[in-house]
Amino acid sequence: MTFESFTASERKVLARLNTPAKIQDYLDSLPMNFSDQDPCLSVHGVLSKRTAHCMEGALLAAAALWFHGRLPLLLDLTTTPHDEDHVVAVFTEGLGSNKRYGAISKTNHAVLRFREPVYKSVSELAMSYFHEYFLFSGEKTLRTYSTKPFDLSRPAIAKLNWLTSQDGLMELIERMASAPHSEILTKQQIKNLRKAGRIEVQAGKLTVDRRRG
Repeated sequence: MTFESFTASERKVLARLNTPAKIQDYLDSLPMNFSDQDPCLSVHGVLSKRTAHCMEGALLAAAALWFHGRLPLLLDLTTTPHDEDHVVAVFTEGLGSNKRYGAISKTNHAVLRFREPVYKSVSELAMSYFHEYFLFSGEKTLRTYSTKPFDLSRPAIAKLNWLTSQDGLMELIERMASAPHSEILTKQQIKNLRKAGRIEVQAGKLTVDRRRG
């Protein structure tokens, strides 16, 4: 899969997004996609409609990373059934023992956002989201994460046409969900979890865009 099918203006956008920080800034500039009409826009769809939810934002971030020679990697963060999962694009800086992981994230909230590349492993990166992942009741809900980053450049995944598809990307989402995930907590740890405090919950209610209707 290549970027040849993208328009010149779309490739120009991707060319500008040559660092994780610039990619994050671009995602932050896009209104949140609250539409239920399409389960997931492709990267072309995001660039065309200029809106994105977390999965769509992660795909665009992964595409921009790939455009500039990095691997397009996603990290799936899954929750209890009564909360919503989150997906971020993963990037690395440094080599060998100095290799560190960071994340690019599209979210409507003040939390679950960009992560600087300071984490020594995927596990550390995933766990950085644990304490701020809670419901308005204060219940902490993060339960699993992708054992290995989900590589969108693999031929079996690339053929799902996540860059330009106009038919939704349900198979891609299902493939990512069925990939190996690591459990974060034991049953006893879940039982002993303390709820987020009142001030944390209030901060968690901050949003960028308001859902209409």
